[in-house]
Amino acid sequence: MDPQSTRAVRTLKPTLRLVKNSIAADMPSADVEVYASLLRALGHLQVRWYIFGAQAAILHGAARFTEDIDITVDLGTRTTRVLTDALQSEGFQARVTDDEFIERTRVLPILHAATGIPVDVVLAGPGLEERFFEGVVLVEIEGIAVPVARAEDLVVMKILAGRPKDIEDVVTILGTKKNTFDVQRVRDLIRLLEQALDQRDLEPLLDTCLARIKKKPR
Repeated sequence: MDPQSTRAVRTLKPTLRLVKNSIAADMPSADVEVYASLLRALGHLQVRWYIFGAQAAILHGAARFTEDIDITVDLGTRTTRVLTDALQSEGFQARVTDDEFIERTRVLPILHAATGIPVDVVLAGPGLEERFFEGVVLVEIEGIAVPVARAEDLVVMKILAGRPKDIEDVVTILGTKKNTFDVQRVRDLIRLLEQALDQRDLEPLLDTCLARIKKKPR
C-alpha cells in the first residue's frame, strides 16, 4: 500500500475489520485506481466514507457487471465545495455543476478522468446512515484497503431499492455468506426502515430471499 493510501486508511475508525477478499482478485485494475484516488482525496479531508451499490455487491460475492462506483461520504461540518476541491485534486471532474441539484438530491456525480469511470458520491444524512458507518469493513484489493458497507447493511439497502437486480444481489450475498451472515441485524434495520417509511413490505421481501436460499440444492 502506498504511503498516501496508508495515511488515508488511518483516518477511518481504528476498530474497522480488515477483510482479505479473494473475490477482489478479479476486480479490474481501473477500479482499483479509482479507489486509490478516493482514499487520497477523502483521507486528506479526514472524512468517513464507504462503497455501496453494485461494486460492494461484487466484493461480497455477487456476479455483477457495472461501470460505475457508488460511495457514501459523511462530510460532517465540511462543505460540498471543500469536497469537490479535494476530489478535483485527485483527478475527478464534476459531471453536474448545478448546486441546487446536488443540494436537493444529496448526490455529487463525478468522473475519474484517468479511467473514465463515473462515481456517484452520496452525502450522508442523520439516522440510519450512522448504523451503516458503524458496520463498515475494510476490504483489501491489490494492496489497498477500501471501506465497504458490511454485507448485512448492503442487503438492507438493496431490499429497500427493490429492483430485480438488487433482489438477485441479495440472494447471492445470502448464499455466499451463509452461516456468517447476521440475519437479525438485517431484520432490526429493516423494521426501523418500515417504521420510518410507514410501509410493511420490506421484511416479507427479506423472507422471500431467505426462502430462495433454503430451496437451492446443496
